[in-house]
Amino acid sequence: MDQHVKDLLDEFEESKESLNIINEFLVSFLKKIICEDNKIFVAGIETRVKTRESLEGKLNLKGHKYKSIKDITDLVGARVITFYSDQVDFIASLIEKNFKIDYDNSIDKRKLYEVDRFGYMSLHYICQLPKELFYDEKHKEINDIRFEIQMRTSLQHVWATIFHDTGYKSDVEVPKEYIRRLARLEGLLEIADDEFLVIRNDIDEYRKKIRSLVSKGEFKDISLNIDSYKNYLSLDPYRYLINKIASITGADVEDVSYLRFYEIFLDLGIKSLSEVEQMRIIHSEDAYKLSLAQLGGTDIDIISSSVAIQNILIIYVIKQKKGREALKSLLDMISGRNVSDSYVDKIMEQTKPIVMI
Repeated sequence: MDQHVKDLLDEFEESKESLNIINEFLVSFLKKIICEDNKIFVAGIETRVKTRESLEGKLNLKGHKYKSIKDITDLVGARVITFYSDQVDFIASLIEKNFKIDYDNSIDKRKLYEVDRFGYMSLHYICQLPKELFYDEKHKEINDIRFEIQMRTSLQHVWATIFHDTGYKSDVEVPKEYIRRLARLEGLLEIADDEFLVIRNDIDEYRKKIRSLVSKGEFKDISLNIDSYKNYLSLDPYRYLINKIASITGADVEDVSYLRFYEIFLDLGIKSLSEVEQMRIIHSEDAYKLSLAQLGGTDIDIISSSVAIQNILIIYVIKQKKGREALKSLLDMISGRNVSDSYVDKIMEQTKPIVMI
């Protein structure tokens, strides 16, 4: 080890405290601006301070390039791992807004188009902390220290890790046969990375379309799925009926989620949103009559908002002549337990004059 390398390592040790401060600030600040402020769900945010052993290995190879420890730009490194490639650019814009960027030494490896380097197609920014973002009177040198922030997708990260583990920077040359097989897998991962983004965008467009159609009351040809059902519920379609039912005794309404009825609709063979809406329109009046039979003469002062949809479903099953067993199965699903035979018989009796059984 020559004297210059020793001097740089000594300088590194003297800077250790400042490097650790930068590292701790980075991990908390990146989580704040990415996850908390912008609600971006990422695969990971990693930070590290370079170890002495790693730095020594680097300096033994190319220590002559550096006059001072401040010339080394990756003593502190952060990596943001995203799920989608377009998130890389958005996070990069956040980095640009908050840090000083050394664009001359930063690199967008995505633009190099090296066919065998999918895992290294990440965006690397060399940054500094501006004083208005962070300043420590005891460690004024912190604002002069440069550090690296890498941004890449999770599949790029997985590939880079695997490629590194299987031979990159190895002392033993990996046979071309294995490199070729790795390259084939690399191509599949790159296609998958692109497809995940396309599929996500297509799903987002589908959801926007469903929201638009449902908000306009256009239910035709909209299949019943959890997204369309949630959008349907956002219209509060059962509000008029439950308020009408509550007026029977002057009760207050306790609002509960209707999401649990989604599985019940599916179990009944309902496949489209228009069927759900038609069931509401056709059976609401009879559902109200059933509620009269249930609540008339009582002094109940609070009822669940689920009574409306519950009684619509009961009337539907009875009118479809699905039988007593189907009614019991429905009541079991609604209550979340095995209801008694006497309760099923009671409901059957209450519905007789309504549906003319």
